[in-house]
Amino acid sequence: MTTATLPPGPSAPRLAQGVYALTVPLRGLRRLRDRYGDAFTINVPIFGRAVVISDPAQIKQLFTAGAEVDNLEPNLGRVLGPGSLFALTGAEHRKQRKLLVPPFHGRRLAAYEKIVEDETVRELASWPEDREFATLPSMMRITLGAILRAVFGAEGAELSQLRELLPPFVTLGSRLAVLPITKVDLGRWSPWGRFWIMRREYDAIVERLITKAERDDLDQRDDVLALLLQSRYDDGSRMSHGEIADQLLTLLTAGHETTATTLAWAVERLRRHPGILRELVEEVDAGGSALREATILEVQRTRPVIDMVGRQVKADAFRLGPWTLPKGYTVVVGITLIHDDESLFPNARAFDPSRFVGAKPDLYQWIPFGGGTRRCVGAAFANMEMNVTLRTILRDFSLTPTAERDEQWHSRGIANAPAKGGRAVVRRRAPQQAPAATAAGARS
Repeated sequence: MTTATLPPGPSAPRLAQGVYALTVPLRGLRRLRDRYGDAFTINVPIFGRAVVISDPAQIKQLFTAGAEVDNLEPNLGRVLGPGSLFALTGAEHRKQRKLLVPPFHGRRLAAYEKIVEDETVRELASWPEDREFATLPSMMRITLGAILRAVFGAEGAELSQLRELLPPFVTLGSRLAVLPITKVDLGRWSPWGRFWIMRREYDAIVERLITKAERDDLDQRDDVLALLLQSRYDDGSRMSHGEIADQLLTLLTAGHETTATTLAWAVERLRRHPGILRELVEEVDAGGSALREATILEVQRTRPVIDMVGRQVKADAFRLGPWTLPKGYTVVVGITLIHDDESLFPNARAFDPSRFVGAKPDLYQWIPFGGGTRRCVGAAFANMEMNVTLRTILRDFSLTPTAERDEQWHSRGIANAPAKGGRAVVRRRAPQQAPAATAAGARS
């Protein structure tokens, strides 16, 4: 048998380490890295015994590994359904992912830009002038509306019903995904009971959307639901309605709360960096996009809304750098740790979008969307959403800079959000200051 060799780590009991992880999640990881190095072993609830890594070579090795490692057992699949990409492993995961990738590239992705801009303009109409307010709720409504229209193909009654149902549904689901709460259904008297009531309502609405779509000419529709109904597995079979419902919920989760939270962080960062803000406005007025795209990358680096991503060892042993991990061990990639690495990002704690102007990030060093075969399938859609939304905000409103302290990190379950919601003070720009930007301006 292969002898396990593990990196060093704290020896405190699992519960104590779990309390430490919950109370000082970001500072705690940095302290452990400073004490033990780029890899260290922890023992916490949900993950159990796990190895945390932040070395690019080891991250690449993990993300490119074959069947030796796969998705974590305790993950979003608990709430997104058995057909979700987060719940599937091996060949089943590859089969489903193959059908979900095409809708988020090329012409299809460009077709969604107008929807995102429309949803942004719709929400911005309610923004108050010269009064501080939290932008996160607005960003949530923008990304939710965009996904419901572009991904679900929802309109009319179903669109209204999903706008009302999904915010509390997603909030509850994100908390259940990370908390060790027993899956007991006691109706409205238990968290899982409330979740399943909402899930049944969601499934019924999606079934109505599918029925309507199947009566339409699917070739004339660009929404992802229509494309999934037309897609076929290699054997010629179709996705079941249950699989479609699970995958639509997966795409919603991947592109709604996390994207909205990043946009709120963008507002928080830009108000504290007036020079960058001024350059972005000038770029928008000139019809450019390079600095805006770099800014989005830098927000994701400095304020990643997901601070870790993991895999589980499925083989009897997995060699990772100098370590040999036994079957069942979890390997956690510390996203904030690698994003803060001075050897990779000089002056890493500084907010400096110029580091990404004209340069694509290395996907084993800049990893807000995870990596490998588990990299977020909607990453391109999410970046397009952020690009179009930020462009529209800067085109139509002036953000007032602030000298206030940075907003602290606040865990919402899945996502780490600005504690005050990305607060802003805005003033609508005069029409002559805001020339219309073309949809092409949102793309490089």
